[in-house]
This record gives sequence, structure tokens and C-alpha cells, in this order.
Amino acid sequence: MSRVYLSLGSNIHRYRHISAALDALNDTFGALDISTVYESEAVGFAGSHFLNLVVGINTRLGVGQLWAVLKQIEDNNGRDRSGPKFSPRTLDIDILTFGDFCGEVDGVDLPRDEITKNAFVLQPLAELAATEVHPVQQKTYRQLWQEYDTSKQKLWPVSFEWRGREVSVVGG
Repeated sequence: MSRVYLSLGSNIHRYRHISAALDALNDTFGALDISTVYESEAVGFAGSHFLNLVVGINTRLGVGQLWAVLKQIEDNNGRDRSGPKFSPRTLDIDILTFGDFCGEVDGVDLPRDEITKNAFVLQPLAELAATEVHPVQQKTYRQLWQEYDTSKQKLWPVSFEWRGREVSVVGG
């Protein structure tokens, strides 16, 4: 059984697609560890704000098999792959880490380099896996977040309800 962390993002019908992704992941992998949901500005293009979060799962699938399942979930949510890399999307699910794997595995680069580049990935990952060590940086995700220059990207927590429970609560 491998511990995997996934990044989820959407800026088209955001709440609907993130909920659908959580449903599909839960139905496929069982119990999910879910970070706070964050809203962030689009990075790399002018577009609507994204909802982003990190989800932890356990799986017996290999990296390539998991990747195929995630791409199918994206496709089931209307993901259009014909546009530019940096463009609006209904749903984006990326494998951030897969156990301690490093390097290219089944065509997937692990750990994903976005972890240390984007606040919308690192902050929720540091929340879920604070004491786990980045297999390349050899620092905990908490340390990496503490060292991150938060002036580079704006993000803020938002309230989010899934399956009748608040998984992300802001205020009161």
C-alpha cells in the first residue's frame, strides 16, 4: 500500500468539479485526507480564480495505473486537453508524491516540481503532511512552507462543504 498526495484544482464550475473529484476519489480509494480548500489567482495566464486543495490517499495501484484513473476522472468532468498548458480547466488532478519515489516513474515525474514552486500546492500539502520529508529536498513540508516566499502568490482559505460536512471552514 502506497501513500499518495494529489493536488486538485479547478477554475470552471469550481465547487461542482472539486466535489465530483472528491466523490470519485472516495469511491475509488476509500477514506480521504482532505486539506483546507484555498482560492488562488490563476498562475501563468489571465483567468478566473482557482479552488485548490491536496488530498491524501492510500492505493495498491502503480503510478501509471493511478495516473490513468486520475486522467479518467478529469475527462469525466469535461477536461479539455486541446488548449494551451496554462488555461482554464474544469479539473486538474496531479500526483504530487507517491511514497518516496523519485525520478520518472511510468511517465510521471516524482515528486512533482510544483510542490516547491506554488503556494497553492505547498501550503495544503504542508497542512496534511507537515512532518513528512520531501524525498529530494530532505526537508519536511512544514519547513518548506515556512521557507516559502509567500509574497510570490496570493491564496486564501475558503469554506467548502462535501457530502454534507464542512471540510474547509473559514471564520465563525
